[in-house]
Amino acid sequence: MGFNPDHCRNESEVESKLIVQYLLPQLGYTPDTWHQEVTFGKIRLDFLAFASQNIPFILDANSPLSVVMEAKHPSENLDKHIRRLTTYLISLNVRHGLLTNGKEIRIFRIREKTANLVFHCSGREVESKIDEIRYLIGKDSLNLNQSKIASSIQKTLPDLFDIPPSPQIIPETQRQHTVKTIAVYHNKGGVGKTTTVVNLAAAIRKQGKKVLVIDLDSQANTTFAAGLAKFEDEELDDIKDCNIRHVLQSEDFYSITEVAKKSQFNDPEIDVVPAHISLMEYEFELNSLDYSKLILIQKLKEVENNYDVVIIDTPPSLNLYARIGLITADYLIIPSDLKPFANQGLLNVKNFVKQINGFKKMTNKAPLQVLGVLPCKISTNSRFVQYTLPKRLEIIPRRYEFKVMDTVIYEREELAKCIEQVQIVGNLDIPDPRSVFDFRPDSSSAQEFELLAREVLQAIGIKK
Repeated sequence: MGFNPDHCRNESEVESKLIVQYLLPQLGYTPDTWHQEVTFGKIRLDFLAFASQNIPFILDANSPLSVVMEAKHPSENLDKHIRRLTTYLISLNVRHGLLTNGKEIRIFRIREKTANLVFHCSGREVESKIDEIRYLIGKDSLNLNQSKIASSIQKTLPDLFDIPPSPQIIPETQRQHTVKTIAVYHNKGGVGKTTTVVNLAAAIRKQGKKVLVIDLDSQANTTFAAGLAKFEDEELDDIKDCNIRHVLQSEDFYSITEVAKKSQFNDPEIDVVPAHISLMEYEFELNSLDYSKLILIQKLKEVENNYDVVIIDTPPSLNLYARIGLITADYLIIPSDLKPFANQGLLNVKNFVKQINGFKKMTNKAPLQVLGVLPCKISTNSRFVQYTLPKRLEIIPRRYEFKVMDTVIYEREELAKCIEQVQIVGNLDIPDPRSVFDFRPDSSSAQEFELLAREVLQAIGIKK
């Protein structure tokens, strides 16, 4: 029996016509080796197939190789369900996951607590690709020795696996590691810049990349949102004597390694170079130093092998610190709520980027690449989303010549609340902000920032 995605009108038909009637038999799973609507605590799986295990079954690190299959409505965007599937696979020690809406089929494999996409095809291609799918998650294939499978599939399907054959492994001393630096900037305040910085950093870190956040804004909102301002009284301030100002002031001292602090607002932790309100007092002094605009580039070069991505938060102004941020960066994200004043500010941003690229050219550095305007703090009102938002999005490239990024970050309650979290110690409420992933991992905001991370990593050339 073949499969036609046009015959799937809802999720139930994706389950019955694609998974039950076509995929499971083609992959060699008999009715006694797959189970539908399996529940483990709060986790409910659409399908769980075992290579060699019947009921009763136990899921642990020693379980036989198994596959979770999740079916969605044909109109559903599969990107929104990757994070939940990853949670299922890691929580249940299941190695492989299949996600489909009938129109497309994706297969993921867990490696180092990350779900890596190893196969993708459209629903119309599934019959022609069934041998490839069988190699990956077929019952007989999973029962073979895992190393033999990997070797066999690498030779047959080299593009599906991210493990290079042994002869091609590059010695560590010969590898070239290039850290990617992203500035987040808009000269209009209140457009979601801090929210973007901390949650994008968290999303990229969740993808297994090593991330450094640098706060160049004297308001220190990112420093606070990253959980580094744990003091209730300024006399207990442990940031004032070691922050980004010291990095910029000294050629020989205050390295990134020395100043960066481990932030626990996200799990796993992220390194953050904090800012301090005293930064505004030193702008004139720093501006008089010949090396001030380039010192951050040099100090980041010293730690380039420690990180995959550096995200720089900049002040909403045209001052020295904003210049340093954009001069240091390879890429630029412009968060905007798309309201009139923010749009008018894009003219300033456009001219500012032109000035920065002029300076970069004179210092033999590559121009700043604008990834686009990121719609931020966008209302979820249905009429606004349906009628007003498309018009506002259309204005940006036409009037300001900036690309609009694909991801939209909507204004939601969880984004505000995650930064407002506190820890009660005695009679004190100590600030204890969390990333949206640690505060509400299954929320729409977490999904939006995961989509943003994927979009950014692809744009800057970093593989997931």
